[in-house]
Order: sequence, then structure tokens, then C-alpha cells
Amino acid sequence: MPHSSDSSDSSSFSQSPPPSKQDSSDDMRKVQRREKNRIAAQKSRLRQTQKADTLHLESEDLERQNAALRREIKQLTEEMKHFTSMLSSHEPLCSILAAAPPPPPEVLYATHSFHQPHISSPRFQH
Repeated sequence: MPHSSDSSDSSSFSQSPPPSKQDSSDDMRKVQRREKNRIAAQKSRLRQTQKADTLHLESEDLERQNAALRREIKQLTEEMKHFTSMLSSHEPLCSILAAAPPPPPEVLYATHSFHQPHISSPRFQH
């Protein structure tokens, strides 16, 4: 059985006019433009992939830093509890705290002065 479609296709192909010089240069420009576009798209996808990889690594690094900082906070909180407990158990036994009344709040925040007018030694009298 002959392939009628093949014979009609080949006859229609042979009947088409030969490509002109203008068509040929237009086709070449289209091929070149498509190739440049394909390369640009490939580079763009590569940049996107690299950016995603970089962000993923940065995210993992930040997660590790966050976990380390949380561990440090927990350790420092435990240390603070320990020292607060030690201070609380020491305060009732402290002879220094028992001997002197606590200074008023103004004294705690006052600037320190090295001038001592209360010295009564004759050497310092004017």
C-alpha cells in the first residue's frame, strides 16, 4: 500500500519556492537570538540556584548560631540562679552587712569625691 501522505508531502515540499537570501538571514538571526536567549536563561537559572544554595547555607549557619546562643543563655541563667542562691545564703551570715546600715540610695548613685574634709590630723589643718 503506497503512502499517499508521503507522496503528497514530498510533492508539496518540492513545490515550495527556494528560500530567498532575506529569509535565510532572518532564519539565521532567529537561530542566533534563540541561542543567546537559551544561554541567558541557563545563566539566570544557575544564578538563582547559587543564590538559593547560599541562602540555605546562611540559614543553616544562623540556626547553629541561634542554638549556641540559646545554650549560652541557659547556662548563664543557671549561673545567675546559683550566684543569687549563694548571695541569699550569705547575707544573713555577713558580718559586714550586719555592722553597717545600708547606705541611702542617693549615696549609691552619687559621684565619688576624693576630697576628704573630715580629716582632723594637725598636718592637714590650715
